[in-house]
This record gives sequence, C-alpha cells and structure tokens, in this order.
Amino acid sequence: MKLACLISWFVFLYAGLVSAAPETIEIWPEGRMPGRGSDKPEAERPSKDEFHRITHVSRPTLTVFPSPRKQSPAVIVCPGGGYGYVVIDKEGTEIAAWLNRHGITALVLKYRNPDNREGALQDLQRACRITRSRAAEWNADPAKVGVMGFSAGGHLSARASNLKDPSYALIDAVDQLRCQPDFAVLVYPAYLEMNGKLAPELAVSAHTPPTFLVHNEDDAAFIAGSKVYAAALAANKVPHRFALFANGGHGYGLHCKGEARVWPEQCAEWLTKR
Repeated sequence: MKLACLISWFVFLYAGLVSAAPETIEIWPEGRMPGRGSDKPEAERPSKDEFHRITHVSRPTLTVFPSPRKQSPAVIVCPGGGYGYVVIDKEGTEIAAWLNRHGITALVLKYRNPDNREGALQDLQRACRITRSRAAEWNADPAKVGVMGFSAGGHLSARASNLKDPSYALIDAVDQLRCQPDFAVLVYPAYLEMNGKLAPELAVSAHTPPTFLVHNEDDAAFIAGSKVYAAALAANKVPHRFALFANGGHGYGLHCKGEARVWPEQCAEWLTKR
C-alpha cells in the first residue's frame, strides 16, 4: 500500500499538482485510541481487479496530499468497502489526485474495519480535528474542511456531517477543535435508509452542512437511501444538489461507464460555487 501511495505521489509531482511528498500520520496518540481495533493483523484482501483493499485496520491513518495553493479547501476522503475493508486507491488516492487538480488539499482516511462503524466514526471525527489543527502546514483553510465518501464511506461521511458533538471523550488539545465537517460529498452512499425511512443514526437538521449527493437508478441496493436522504435535506432546507443519473452501477470511483460518469465535473462545479 505504501507503494501505491508513492506511485500516486510521483504522478502528482510530475504533473505539478503537489508541492511535497504525501505525509501519512496516525490518527490517535499511541495507546489512547478510543474503542477497539481488529483482532487480526492488517492485511490486503485479495481481489480480482487491480485495486487494493485493506482490511483489519487497527491503526487508522491519514495520508495528506497538500494543494500547492495556500488556504485551499480540504477534503477528507473516505473510501468504501462495506465496512469490511477500504478500497484505498480507487476511492482514495485516485480521488486525492482529482481533488489536487482542482486546487483542493486531499486527505485519504484509512479507517478502522471490519465491522467497526463506531470506530470508523471516531476516526473521521478525529481526522476533521487534526486537519483543522494542521491546516496552515497543509495549505488548507480550517474553516473549509469537508468530507467525501464512497459507498460505506458515504454513510460514514453522512454520519459525521450530521453530528456536532464527538463520539469519544476528549484526549488532547486537538479535540478542542470542531469535529463536524463544513460540507459533504456522498458518492453512491450505502446504508442511508431502513425500512423506507432515513436510517436512525442520520439526524438530518438545519445544522447539516451543504451536501453534494451522487447516485444512479440502477444501483438497486442503495438508490432508495439517497432519495430518502435528499428528501430530508430538502425538508430541512439544507443547501444541496442531488446528481441523479439513470445508470452507472456501484463502486466506480472515477471509472464509471454509464451516465453517472459526468459526476466529477458536476461535483467540481458545485465545490467551486460553494
């Protein structure tokens, strides 16, 4: 996985898209991580494609790709993987490259898994605070820290965007900073509904930040959740855009072959206007 990140960095550096090598930091101080980790060593899960899936994460990390521009927005990228693993390149470092091209500092979150939704939420909330605390160092604006999640990472990002309060006890000075993101991008998010209603852990309100939502009708397992979530955003007058397409499937990242392939351009336009 370190090799995949280094390859991404060399591509970005050659293109003039980053000013320094990506830095990978651990989310939690040694011995002070709340909740639990995995009972097995971190490993790569075998797959039939060229992308990398990391499972049994007990030491969550942020890999930081600063924008060359100072005071740029920052986006914490949450890859998908059904909370069983994280697809660290297709929905992580590749997205970081795309964000860098648009002048945005990107931070790829490797959050705890498998089957550790509360740990993943704690990791993302801590990542938001760390990003604000080191914003100047990473050429970021601490008042413009957003989240972007794919599939399960979309659910994770939605949870964090609807919580003003942390899900863990204060650890250090970093935890004095705000844990709620300033905006959210949810790309084919999973698990947003239950029995036709908004999932109970998603308390959408007037305090939910501006949201860009991407989905397509042929993602039969999860499209209903995005429609319910979009309706909740509208009911609470949350600024948002729902980019709904006829087809595209699920899990495509930047590789969609269907109508949803235009989502990156629409998202970039929305981010620029925000």
